Amino acid sequence: MENQDLNILDEINKGATMGMNAISFVTDKAEDDNFRDVLNTEYNKYEDISRRVNRLYNNYSAKEPHETSPMNKMMTWYGIQMKTMMDSTTSKLSELLMQGTNMGIIEGRRLINQNPHAADNVKSILHEFVTMQEDSVETLKKYL
Repeated sequence: MENQDLNILDEINKGATMGMNAISFVTDKAEDDNFRDVLNTEYNKYEDISRRVNRLYNNYSAKEPHETSPMNKMMTWYGIQMKTMMDSTTSKLSELLMQGTNMGIIEGRRLINQNPHAADNVKSILHEFVTMQEDSVETLKKYL
């Protein structure tokens, strides 16, 4: 597997772990049971992508794929705390998750466009990840 493919897998895994972190921070604040169910479903989708990336990565490298750094995790937590201090409604929580998810979609689309020669299995998981995030935004819109 080329270095380019490992880099793409690293980016997918970082996005997935960032999504899981954000969802876990927001779930603590969610009061709507239906919204909590949606968050759990979304978390499981990110977790599944991360597991699949790890399996694929382990076929080609002895290293582990990159995750978000402890500093990024702390900054995500802090950002959510600050932005929900005055407003922790379901609408606000949905908005915050949509903003982060949209950043992931942009990065994913950039990876797709800039890496046309990536291995087919890497392109496949990348496309699935972006599609999953686009579906997530559509789901979260219902809670604005």
